[in-house]
Amino acid sequence: MIGVILAAGMGTRLMPLTKDIPKALLRINDVTLLERMIKNCIAAGISEFIVVVGYNRDKVIAMCPEIAEKYGIYIKTIVNEEYDVTNTSVSTYLASRYIENNPQDFILINGDNVVDPEIISGIAECKHTGMIVDNYKQLNDESFKLIIDDEKFNEDRSISKGKINSIGKDLDIPSSSGEFIGVSKVIAQDIPEFNDILSGLIDEDPQNYYDYAFKELSKIKTIDFVLTNGLKWTEIDDHNDWENAQLLVGELEN
Repeated sequence: MIGVILAAGMGTRLMPLTKDIPKALLRINDVTLLERMIKNCIAAGISEFIVVVGYNRDKVIAMCPEIAEKYGIYIKTIVNEEYDVTNTSVSTYLASRYIENNPQDFILINGDNVVDPEIISGIAECKHTGMIVDNYKQLNDESFKLIIDDEKFNEDRSISKGKINSIGKDLDIPSSSGEFIGVSKVIAQDIPEFNDILSGLIDEDPQNYYDYAFKELSKIKTIDFVLTNGLKWTEIDDHNDWENAQLLVGELEN
């Protein structure tokens, strides 16, 4: 299994923190977000990684060998040359297309996330293509919401299977099933279809998020929705998120 970490974005809402470095290299307790997430993946049994870079790429590329040597893992970097005019659909496609040449399962993670390590373990154990869905956090206009049809839960409500009716920020909050947190898994046999859908999204608009690909994929493949059930996480889009991330790391490390 491969861990794919998207770290190409510019992080403009975090300026001036990201003036000279991408978000993935921001440090909490002297550990970069990138290294912290790689450690979480290693704990889940992953030892091979792809990091998709763009903004200030040289600094990430220079750091990857240091992290690889420190933990005895393999890290490949892939450059999104058009990081400033595209979005995560393009970065994801570059990595997923590379993996399709030698297919194996991969976990896909937004590089600006801080998560409870058990979240990564949960998605790694998924037998099907899957998405982590927060079923606890109060939703708001910025939440990347899902409406899931035909939900089928395990007895402990840990995993739901179903089809994605709708996904995006503009969904009606009371109708939403939860929030997609930017951590997912694509199994090897689903990669060709996933890539075809991604390619269509990019042709439609290179600013599309990869998240939308799971809606179409859920129509033809089994998708597991792994619930957080209270496990904590945060994305880091702005300065308020940055403060929350520092608090969360303190909580997790204690």
